[in-house]
Amino acid sequence: MTPKPAIQLRDFIRNIPDFPKKGINFKDISPLLANGEAFSECTSELAFHMPENIDAIVGIESRGFLFGAALAQLTGIGFVPIRKPGKLPSETHAIAYELEYGTDLLEIHRDALNHNHRVVVVDDLLATGGTAAATVQLVEKLGAEVAACLFVIELGALNGRSKLDHTPVISLLNYDD
Repeated sequence: MTPKPAIQLRDFIRNIPDFPKKGINFKDISPLLANGEAFSECTSELAFHMPENIDAIVGIESRGFLFGAALAQLTGIGFVPIRKPGKLPSETHAIAYELEYGTDLLEIHRDALNHNHRVVVVDDLLATGGTAAATVQLVEKLGAEVAACLFVIELGALNGRSKLDHTPVISLLNYDD
């Protein structure tokens, strides 16, 4: 019996030129999510790169929820969502952060993490790093330690990793376009 060839995650990332605006080469993860084997392989690869002794997986709205929740289920570790304003029902901490054209806000429940927690932050994409850096600051505001940030895709040319200079960054796929 011939072994199945290894799944290449890059084969499941679709490039959409000029989306959402001219000059952007959008990396669409929809084909990866639609293929159970590829999605499972992606989650397994994220789990492989997780540091030891993690207490929680923090997922950034919205696609970070998909990978973070799957990773939490696979590892048996709890999941903590980082949400846009007004989406969490209990008391929250919030942080404002800079976008290319303006600012945005992220929130976390005040009781989601504490000083003893060691977490990983998970998202689908690292671009300019603003959202990930704000998430790290929000987690640290609760006294927890961010052991690593895990991403499926990193757009290296945008240098988002530089905003996470004191946090280990692991990306499964890197693109420079």
